[in-house]
Amino acid sequence: MDGILCLVVLEAAGLVLLHRHTRRGPPPRLVLSTLAAGFCLLLTTRLALGHAPWFVLCGVLFASLCAHAADLRARW
Repeated sequence: MDGILCLVVLEAAGLVLLHRHTRRGPPPRLVLSTLAAGFCLLLTTRLALGHAPWFVLCGVLFASLCAHAADLRARW
């Protein structure tokens, strides 16, 4: 699970650098909000499997909700 989280971070960095250097691909504000939502959901799963306290899980799920809302707002 930790490897997947690292790959999401590397994907975000790669897409932002690609856009910065070539001006091709999706804009970083769309990429980062989408990836942040997925990252938070993966992190919630990781924490739940590690028996994290319920309030930590709620906080990370709330962060995912905020990232999803930011993604919707940016696309609308």
